[in-house]
Amino acid sequence: MDENKVTLKADSITKSFGDFTAVDSLSFEASAGRIFGFLGPNGAGKTTTIRMIVGITVPDEGRIDLFGRKISPALQDRIGYLPEERGLYKKMKVSDQLRYFAALKGVAAREADKRIDEWLGRMDLSDWKEKKTTDLSKGMQQKVQFISTMLHDPDLLILDEPFSGLDPINVEFMKEIIAETKSKDKTIIFSTHMMDTAEKLCDDILLINKSKKVVSGSLREIKESYGKNVVSLRCTGGEEVLADESLAAKVIDHADEKEVFLAKGADAQNLLGKLVGSGAQITKFQLIEPSLNDIFIEKIRG
Repeated sequence: MDENKVTLKADSITKSFGDFTAVDSLSFEASAGRIFGFLGPNGAGKTTTIRMIVGITVPDEGRIDLFGRKISPALQDRIGYLPEERGLYKKMKVSDQLRYFAALKGVAAREADKRIDEWLGRMDLSDWKEKKTTDLSKGMQQKVQFISTMLHDPDLLILDEPFSGLDPINVEFMKEIIAETKSKDKTIIFSTHMMDTAEKLCDDILLINKSKKVVSGSLREIKESYGKNVVSLRCTGGEEVLADESLAAKVIDHADEKEVFLAKGADAQNLLGKLVGSGAQITKFQLIEPSLNDIFIEKIRG
């Protein structure tokens, strides 16, 4: 990883609450122009780590560097943070609270008004500018919160479950904005439970469980390290072959095809030969790499 492009570096950070260790000697780096997937089950330590990055709490041990320097309140102003738990003021108008959030990040009033109008227009919320939060749907509130995260043009964007409450159309729209932000050489930390979404968006992955790192690296390197040990199969017959545990460790039936996980040391061509020899009628036999969800489940279950 190019040290000159490293936006965020966590070095052996640890955080405990009484006898409970929420984050244990965690180290990772996130770089400019890349989307960093921060993944793990509930209680793994993701939120505590994010709170240390944004200054809500501080590490008991270790160090966090931001833009090549020890983290400080001034540097944290270059962060945009969309928390999983949303925080809009219910009785305040959309325009007023967006101006307030912009002012907190040092955006001048006139520039803030310009940016607010641009973002509301882009998010199809211009007609709701003078409405109170309570007048907005959950999805609209989510979009307003996202705008508040983007108004100061952050260099590091931290998104914790950003698609919660959005319909499919707005999810795709949000993905476009995230991709656009990445293209501007910004850094994006994307925390989610949605493995399929993370697999489509993320360049790098950090998976943590029970406060510790489990696996990290570029998504491509991680998937390649697992090899191609899954066969997408569509066939009629061959049940006895697929029941052979020396060939297939697991078979998952889907609507119109099967997902066959090869046994350790098994060869896909040998499986294909056995199926053909058994008289099975095969219309699809494709060797594929494991999905991020497969890797996630394997690592979490141990």
